[in-house]
Amino acid sequence: MHVPDGFINAPVSVAAGVAAAAAVAVSLRGARRELDERTAPLAGLVAAFIFAVQMLNFPVAAGTSGHLLGGALAAILVGPYTGVLCVSVVLLMQGILFADGGLTALGVNITVMGVVTVVTAHLLFRGLLRVLPPTRRSVTAAGFVAALLSVPAAAAAFTAVYAVGGTTDVPLGKVLTAMVGVHVLIGIGEALITAATVGAVIAVRPDLVHGARGLAAPLKLRVDGALVDAPAAAPAPAAASAGGSTKKLWATGLVTALVLAGFVSFYASANPDGLEKVAADKGIDEKVEEHAAAGSPLADYGVKDVDDARLSGGLAGVIGVGVTVVAGTGIFWAVRRRKTDELTPVSTSAPVA
Repeated sequence: MHVPDGFINAPVSVAAGVAAAAAVAVSLRGARRELDERTAPLAGLVAAFIFAVQMLNFPVAAGTSGHLLGGALAAILVGPYTGVLCVSVVLLMQGILFADGGLTALGVNITVMGVVTVVTAHLLFRGLLRVLPPTRRSVTAAGFVAALLSVPAAAAAFTAVYAVGGTTDVPLGKVLTAMVGVHVLIGIGEALITAATVGAVIAVRPDLVHGARGLAAPLKLRVDGALVDAPAAAPAPAAASAGGSTKKLWATGLVTALVLAGFVSFYASANPDGLEKVAADKGIDEKVEEHAAAGSPLADYGVKDVDDARLSGGLAGVIGVGVTVVAGTGIFWAVRRRKTDELTPVSTSAPVA
């Protein structure tokens, strides 16, 4: 789904860049309401995890592969505004360091892979939770459906952008049918990964899952034949809730991302992904341009001058995870600090009689 340079003409690429910049600006402001001292590090980890899992292309049809987009996963775990920022950080790192996704097409990629997937998944997820029982299983199930449908929605969004600014003359109906068809299959993989990840996190720290907040129904006790609310449990000490278990979750997630990117990625499918396959079959890639960062020492997810393919790809993956988690965590901590700085004494002090 990473759109390279040359697929979309300059005017539409610029317009998409403006739209993406506006979406990022809105998300920076909205993320201040979603992030706190516990979730800011988690958001950086989510970005790194998405980067790692995007390296794991899985086969979906004859000669075609797919990979996680991550918009639904990010929206559910850390919130829609922060989710847009997570995917944007990943796309920026991939474009600059790994020559994956065109630099002139960065706005298109953020709009299609970040904004469209996050907004679609968030709306579907929230809509489903309104009709499902308020349980953890409902969160996982809603996440599955939201992730599944967010991928063909992104494929349709790319087709719409191509219809306005495509650089080749290909029948739009054929592009739409091919793009949505293959990305429905990719969406199944996206849904499985999203549901598994959300289920794993919610099993150990449901309080950190943005999409699970406020869903716990009050515990009921039967007294003299009538159901009454059980007394509220005493809150856990602050050190326990914000300390060890959060650090353990973060460390476990980081190690998982490093293993996926540094080792498991070697076994990923080498087949072209959905967009690459459709582009080659339909002729969309006739005017594709060489990536501006093609000379990067990490281009194509390998380390320059390292001849062993397994070692080269593994090192590139580990570097990518490290850079993404540092950049993402730094951005989210800055957003969190900005929120703290904006709390003036007037807004926090009690009125004087």
